[in-house]
Amino acid sequence: MERIVRRFAGSFILLSLLLAHYHSRYWLWFTAFVGLNLLQSSFTGFCPLERILQRLGVGGEKSGQQAGAGGSSAPATAGGGSSCCCG
Repeated sequence: MERIVRRFAGSFILLSLLLAHYHSRYWLWFTAFVGLNLLQSSFTGFCPLERILQRLGVGGEKSGQQAGAGGSSAPATAGGGSSCCCG
């Protein structure tokens, strides 16, 4: 789930920077919004995008990636205290 959230955040930031450069500089407010959400989630552990993705059924259990990547086999569960942006 963390990887998906980071990809979304990075994509949104890059997209809004491109839109700010080519369309309107007001798109930088969207960049600030994404950055503030990342910052607040590092303190609170609450990530709106993670909640949305969980309700859509995205980022459920993965068979081999999570267990082998970090050495921990504990699945990430909703409300389990895991933050979307902190390791």
